[in-house]
Formats: sequence, structure tokens, C-alpha cells
Amino acid sequence: MSREIISTDRAPSAIGTYSQAIRTGNWVFLSGQIPLDPESMDLVQGDIEAQVIRVLDNLRAVAQAAGGDLTDIVKLTVFLTDLKNFPVVNEVMARYFREPYPARAAVGVAALPRGAAVEIDAIMVLV
Repeated sequence: MSREIISTDRAPSAIGTYSQAIRTGNWVFLSGQIPLDPESMDLVQGDIEAQVIRVLDNLRAVAQAAGGDLTDIVKLTVFLTDLKNFPVVNEVMARYFREPYPARAAVGVAALPRGAAVEIDAIMVLV
């Protein structure tokens, strides 16, 4: 099965040896997004809500570059440096997703790249 690299300048460019997303067949695997501004590549200023908003905007940009949208996401993994922020993640996600919600896992981690408080990756299916 062939693999297609997905890339957009509406999301932060890769800061390592990975692609923003890879499409294989109808499956799209979106790399983890941290709250980087796509233009400046700086971490967004503000609280955890501002960071989650930026992350979901970045994921949406990559999903759209692949020919889909957030509604096509079937699985999310949320990485948080402080699990006490999980209620904020839920509140912001309710603005971006409608039922049926994607499957989701939340993982507490010691640290994330660039000092981010949140990172989210996703799996999307295009039909």
C-alpha cells in the first residue's frame, strides 16, 4: 500500500524527523501537535485553554490538507504535563467535536517538546 506525505503551511512544520501526517489508503495518521503558531513557530502565549485551542487548530489544518476535517478523526491521544488540566481539554474539545466523538486516551507525561503543556495526535479515516 502506498504512503502519501501530508504537509501544510497552515500548521507548524515538523521540528524533527517526521511528517505532519501520512496517508495510506483511507487512513491518515496525524503526528502530535503542540501549541506552536504556524507562522512564528513559537509556543502560543496564554493558559492551557489557549494551548489546547492552538493544538486543535493545528490538527484541523493538517486534517484538511489530507482532504478531511476533524469530523473524520476516529482516535485522539492527548498528552498532558498536568492531568488537572483535563477538564479544560474536555471543555475546548466540545467546541470542536460533535457526537459521535472520536475514541480518546489521555496520558500524563513529565514533559513535552518546547515546554508545551499539551500535545494531541490523531487517526483519521476518509470515506
